[in-house]
Amino acid sequence: MDLTVGLDFGTSNSAVGVAVNGQPWLVELEPGEKTLPTAVFFDPKGGMRLGSAANRALIDGEEGRYMRALKSVLGTPLLRETRPIGGKRQSLLDVIALFLRDLRVRTEDQLRNPVTGVVSGRPVHFHSRDAAMDAQAERDLREAYTMAGFSDIRFLPEPEAAALSARDLAAGEIGLVVDIGGGTSDFTLFRKANGRAEVLASHGIRLGGTHFDRALSLRHAMPLLGAGTEVRRALAEGRLPVPASLFNDLATWQKIPFLYTRDTLSLARDLARHAVEPEKLVRLIEVLEAELGHDIAFAVEAAKIGANGGKDAAVNLSLVEKGLSAPLTPADLAVCLAGNRAELSEAIRDTLALAGLAPDAIGAVVYVGGSSLMDVVARATEEVLPQARALRGEAFTAVIDGLALASSEARQGA
Repeated sequence: MDLTVGLDFGTSNSAVGVAVNGQPWLVELEPGEKTLPTAVFFDPKGGMRLGSAANRALIDGEEGRYMRALKSVLGTPLLRETRPIGGKRQSLLDVIALFLRDLRVRTEDQLRNPVTGVVSGRPVHFHSRDAAMDAQAERDLREAYTMAGFSDIRFLPEPEAAALSARDLAAGEIGLVVDIGGGTSDFTLFRKANGRAEVLASHGIRLGGTHFDRALSLRHAMPLLGAGTEVRRALAEGRLPVPASLFNDLATWQKIPFLYTRDTLSLARDLARHAVEPEKLVRLIEVLEAELGHDIAFAVEAAKIGANGGKDAAVNLSLVEKGLSAPLTPADLAVCLAGNRAELSEAIRDTLALAGLAPDAIGAVVYVGGSSLMDVVARATEEVLPQARALRGEAFTAVIDGLALASSEARQGA
């Protein structure tokens, strides 16, 4: 019998689940693990490793191409551009399909049944400011699932899936799901009734954990590599700013792999020859030559987590230059993400307006996604809903639990 599963294809992590006796059951995608890092590593001979194996290949310094935050390119032209990846020309759509196919195979191995149906999570908006790109992103994801061997493909907004699995709300109480993923922030107002979640309104914006990382990298790490510095004009008097686009890409998870080209390295060397602060551009050259972009991104992410815990932290760049680091205090973190906090507060207000509800009507806030544990998210929510109690116990599993439950309903309705 062909099965339908719930699948949470996330920017940072992915998971698969089914319902067993009315309860969510998650597939063990790696030994002892029910989530899989959404990461892919291709070696020069075309071999592909996923999840933790991909992360280990990067950390061990193996030759090859590492990719993360694949979900963020859905709906963009970058998705279908073909490039040399793993010894042949492929697009990121091909890579996503390979990743989803591998999840399907691992699931079939666990469940010992063919899997052809999927209830996939999706953000409320892949692209909150462009309706055409938003619609294209779902079409892209549907195509990737088809390429991966799924034939019955349904979508459920991720915060609505989380609402299905929400506990600790009284009958009739209204809750707000605040789902902060790697690339998007989603909000769903719902009322619990008869063990089900009645959705009152959903809203979403293109802002997530990778955007936090990017902001921190541009403010604290990239200046040490030459961002914000100047170069002397080659044929005239005066100075010009170093191009910002190079550093914007180096601070963006999904764009890092495409910087390791002869043209980019040639540009960096030319900038270093004319730089007012050449020692910083020399560091940039080292990053490009040694392909250290993802190492910097992980270092920024680690510092973010440390500072979010209330302690002084630092972006460790010793791989670039011995002893090099960028301090990051909790106060620095708050200042850097102040604009993101304002965006989140506005999005929550917009969600309330969609449902025609006042802030005091909300009894509880259900925090979902690893990035929902960031202090900036809590402060933004408390600013709008100071009286609502916070529920954080299922931050990492609420979406896949709800998708697993929804997969059972999809099978029954088929």
